[in-house]
Amino acid sequence: MIKVVFLGPPGAGKGTQAERIAKKYNVPHISTGDILREAVKEGTELGRIAKSYMDKGELVPDEIIIGIIKERLSQPDVKERGFILDGFPRTLAQAEALDKMLEELSMPLDRVIYLNVDDEEIVKRLLARGRADDTEEVIRNRLRVYREQTAPLIDYYSEKCILAEVYGVGDIDGITKKIEEFLGLEG
Repeated sequence: MIKVVFLGPPGAGKGTQAERIAKKYNVPHISTGDILREAVKEGTELGRIAKSYMDKGELVPDEIIIGIIKERLSQPDVKERGFILDGFPRTLAQAEALDKMLEELSMPLDRVIYLNVDDEEIVKRLLARGRADDTEEVIRNRLRVYREQTAPLIDYYSEKCILAEVYGVGDIDGITKKIEEFLGLEG
């Protein structure tokens, strides 16, 4: 069972790495971005609320995200095989809510993988992705919001001695291998 959080700026490769580990070890990959984009696409109430924030490059409010995550973490596949959280938590309040949730579920975190990538590399990657919402201005705003709100989590998890920092630039397989080492998995 793997219980891990992937942290890092937008475009750091969290989704790619989380998917690779999830697939290889048959662990549910829980991406708040995917869940939110799906809700937006389906036009659900949650999707409409989330879209108004996402269009401005702002974070969706904690209570909405926490509700989604709580629902997902209590499903049978997670209880059986663990989880890989990607894109959550993004704020200290979310990290504290996650700790409380996991305590209630008796599923403490094993590790927090921090994919560190510098801003210029991020801007280059996200512009290359070519999503409509990825203008340079929106990307730089997302990075600013990330630095303000998510960066404190690095200290938070570091103090709990479960943070592992991986430089997220270079060979994708090499990055995966490094993550597997930190997770104590055999590659």
